[in-house]
Amino acid sequence: MKLSALLLGAALSMATVTPALAVEYFPLQDVRLTEGPFKHAQEKNLQYVLAMQPDRLLAPYLIEAGLEPKADNYGNWEDTGLNGHIGGHYLTALSLAYAATGNAEVLRRLNYMLDELARAQQANGNGYLGGVPKGDKLWHEIAKGDIRADLFALNGYWVPWYNLHKVFAGLRDAYSYTGSEQAKTMLLAWADWAANLVDDLTDEQIQIMLTTEYGGMNETFADVYAITHDKRYLTLAEQFSHETILQPLENHRDQLTGLHANTQIPKVIGFERVAEEGGLASWHEAAEYFWHTVVRERSVAIGGNSVREHFHAKDDFEPMVTEVEGPETCNTYNMLKLTKLLYGRDDKLEYVNYYERALYNHILSSQDPDTGGLVYFTPMRPNHYRMYSQPQEAMWCCVGSGIENHMKYGEFIYAHEGDALYVNLFIASTLQWPEKSLALTQVTRFPDESSTKLTFNKSADITLKLRYPEWAAKDQAVVKINGKPVPVKAAPGQYISLQREWQKDDVVILELPMQTHLEALPDGSDYYAILYGPIVLSAATKPFKDEVLNYYSDASRMGHIASGEMCPIEQAPMLVANSTEFADKIKRLDGDTLRFEAAGIIQPKAYKDLELIPFFRVHQSRYMLYWPYSTPDNLAAKRAAGAEKEAVMLALEARTVDKVAPGEQQPESDHFFKAGNSEAGVNAGRHWRHAYDWFSYQLNDPDAQAKVLRITYFGGDQGRRFSILLNGETIANVALSNEQGPVFYTVDYPLPETVLAQVQDGKHELKFVAAEGSIAGGIYGVRLLKENRSN
Repeated sequence: MKLSALLLGAALSMATVTPALAVEYFPLQDVRLTEGPFKHAQEKNLQYVLAMQPDRLLAPYLIEAGLEPKADNYGNWEDTGLNGHIGGHYLTALSLAYAATGNAEVLRRLNYMLDELARAQQANGNGYLGGVPKGDKLWHEIAKGDIRADLFALNGYWVPWYNLHKVFAGLRDAYSYTGSEQAKTMLLAWADWAANLVDDLTDEQIQIMLTTEYGGMNETFADVYAITHDKRYLTLAEQFSHETILQPLENHRDQLTGLHANTQIPKVIGFERVAEEGGLASWHEAAEYFWHTVVRERSVAIGGNSVREHFHAKDDFEPMVTEVEGPETCNTYNMLKLTKLLYGRDDKLEYVNYYERALYNHILSSQDPDTGGLVYFTPMRPNHYRMYSQPQEAMWCCVGSGIENHMKYGEFIYAHEGDALYVNLFIASTLQWPEKSLALTQVTRFPDESSTKLTFNKSADITLKLRYPEWAAKDQAVVKINGKPVPVKAAPGQYISLQREWQKDDVVILELPMQTHLEALPDGSDYYAILYGPIVLSAATKPFKDEVLNYYSDASRMGHIASGEMCPIEQAPMLVANSTEFADKIKRLDGDTLRFEAAGIIQPKAYKDLELIPFFRVHQSRYMLYWPYSTPDNLAAKRAAGAEKEAVMLALEARTVDKVAPGEQQPESDHFFKAGNSEAGVNAGRHWRHAYDWFSYQLNDPDAQAKVLRITYFGGDQGRRFSILLNGETIANVALSNEQGPVFYTVDYPLPETVLAQVQDGKHELKFVAAEGSIAGGIYGVRLLKENRSN
């Protein structure tokens, strides 16, 4: 049925699809943001969402249903295999936007999207609703038990369950946030299609299928169970939970190194939802353990994690500061979802601390405040930068999660338990609590001012619980009620409880003086972030005087990567002092906003006047976030050692025309990986791929610069025989031996001009073909290089 604004007051919140736990959250429509950085981000995101064209997002679903689309579908990921995934995110973004703002145009669009999707679902005739290109063939194979699963390809299709999960979640959210019965009907029909599809599969076959990234299908099946109380869906949620990941976590074993990070986080969200609905304590403990190891041991100061989308070794964060593909926004989006679930079950303030850290420093910083463009990777590499999406160009995963992120800032500011109201985040907002006849306004300029003011707009008999954050100093919190100080008995990491019969116009002021401090990388290496309270400080830099960078992505497959020149790390600004006890030398400058100087500890002198500001305010610039540190005595030696290593790496990057990291999901999909009977894995921290038949990539050489193909091997793979083909021509017949020993090594293959002449539109097809009875690979690295000269 059609929605109307009258439904909003009675609309369901996400609390309706989760059981009552330690605390409950307020429906998003009961919280409204007011003036501040989050309100600005929400408004800019709304403009971005409304600039997107529904008919283009709908095209994949209509095409797969045999209907004529009203517009061409978007390009980028939306026409290279993940067709339709942004459309699912768009449903969620519209649902959140309507709940958060009540915007009438958003409601009209949501109704239109649902009507058009309903046409597609009805045309399919079986409940199916998806944009997976030529998906009929795939789902027919799956239903028969013909399952060939790789890390990101299921029967040759790019993460199809991940794709379908987005529209599944979008329908759920349209129902949960707006009360749309139409969305509920479509959701249940869709869930029945999925249930029927796998009805004849064994648990073992389903587990094989889950080798390929599948998003949060277990979470959404648990949500459908919560709506219907039909145990069939709870069983499906358990079946769609990947045991390979679950079992080590249940036993408190961290086996995450080398895994694609954002494949795993949604699985764990699902574990927690199944635990909530099914009462599985060990699954909840698994989710808790995962959260703790990722937050405490695998995350950087902004709350993000992973390099090139993968979890690296916990004791080696070097890739985090050398690579340009730093923490992925989708990862933090999902970590916040998991955090919200865990805090709802157990109101420990460590969950709120992480939520605040990640929200301010990663999520808020992932939006261009001028254009609303969204960020995929946030490099930690000194003097690097970010790329931003454009609404008609980039259609990456982090665009989909991004248009959701900036619509739901109101969901975690407050929570309640019985007669207690929790104030967790210091974000300017208003709150309505109809059950308690309470209306509250929070006015704050946090973090520019370390205080907040709460005004009761109606009388209420509740306990007000104000968060005393761990970043605040002991015995420094000040609470005033109607101008009069009251004793604070709580300590940092606890709540300040204020119980009384509150009267209209009562005012509570909370002051929490912040301090500057340093935070090392989790492996303890000499790189430090500078924080003021929970806020990560950064500095915009311009190492090349006349450089003009493009910060906005085009529609190319890898446009989300900031692939401009990398600056030598040893030439970057460095913190230099006799010890790391120098936080008191970082001085706040006068003014209404956070600005700091650290002239006495930053070298070289050319950078001494750098101004430090919150990272969420640094945009369209190179920047410093993690700073190298040295004592004065060790400075010269440290720079010299770093310079030699960096010179080799930067010279290789300068020669590189294109590269692939075999076995890593996004690099392979960006290079249109194809294979017959192929496998991938990790050895000594490095990803590999091999095949019993063949596998191939499409390499980019737009300016016809390639002269050499460099392949990385491992000495332990002796006895394997295969051919390397470029553009259909054999350029090498390889027989791996063990003469190098168990080490990684590279071999350069000069590319004949006759082979290069066959390039099509700047694209080369590289193929590895196994000899009869042997294996092609393992291949640990692929690079196209310019002219052949020694490095």
